[in-house]
Amino acid sequence: MALSSSSIRAASSTVYPAYLGLHQNPKSHHASFHPSKTNHANTYKCVESPKIARRSLFFLPASFLLLHTSSSLAVDDTNTPSTLAIDTTITDRIFMDFSVCPSYFRSDRPLGAELSSCPDSEPLGRVVFGLYGRLLPITAANFKATCPTAAYRGTLVHKLLQGQFFSAGRQGSRHDKGEVQPPSGLIRNSETVNPKAFKLRHARPGTLSLCLGQNDDDDDIKLNPNYHNVEFLVTTGPGPCPELDGQNIVFGTVLEGCYPGMDVITSIATIPTYKPAERIRFFNDFAQLIGDERAQTARALWDRPLKTVYISDCGELKVTKQSLSPPSLP
Repeated sequence: MALSSSSIRAASSTVYPAYLGLHQNPKSHHASFHPSKTNHANTYKCVESPKIARRSLFFLPASFLLLHTSSSLAVDDTNTPSTLAIDTTITDRIFMDFSVCPSYFRSDRPLGAELSSCPDSEPLGRVVFGLYGRLLPITAANFKATCPTAAYRGTLVHKLLQGQFFSAGRQGSRHDKGEVQPPSGLIRNSETVNPKAFKLRHARPGTLSLCLGQNDDDDDIKLNPNYHNVEFLVTTGPGPCPELDGQNIVFGTVLEGCYPGMDVITSIATIPTYKPAERIRFFNDFAQLIGDERAQTARALWDRPLKTVYISDCGELKVTKQSLSPPSLP
């Protein structure tokens, strides 16, 4: 069927110029995208266009031209660099010595005795953390300010999910129970509500993260206007923990050097924990469903290490030169 002259003019004014707009070089009908000369690492490949006579464009349906246009403009973004680079420069180093106190649950233990003065302490070893101070300056500064004080010293590792992470630094007024009282002068952490602070993932063992989604502080403590979150978690491996992503702030990592940091993390991860029976879990879920507050209190005992693991010492190691890679340790 012959087309009218008005139909031909309409097609040439809409479809044909749109197709020509895909070609950067009017003399070439093959390459539909030209790579940038300044970025050789992420060079885009040209998308080959089939050779189609110009006269045949008038007889092609508009749906074909639309699909051809979208496929020609499609770019593989798997190798595209992020527009916002994540600066994981290690600006500070914090050490923590972990130990076990076998006499913690003994009946003859002096009332009010702190874990830091455990008489029969069994050292597990030292872990050195590198902090991402440029990416998360407030979180790193508060963590660094808490360590040299006696706040973290004697802190109990109160939760251990085997194959995932362990938590320490739960707040409270009972320091003899391994709870933490944050020092004065901490900065109010506005990064906890900043979406950019949640970009790093819990992708490997030894990731240091600020507890937000897995925070075990009591609700009345969190409602205090002077509340400062100092509870942290460390992933133990062997694999990543994607369930922690987007809920907690990754602000550091375990550094390897002369101290066997990951060996200490692994030894903590192998400690058995309290696992309630299935019947107890069922009744606890039912009690929580009907609003019984005792359910949450009982649930706080779950996943607790059966050995008393605590932070026996904590402090800062000076960084002579900030670097993206873990610096050599003293």
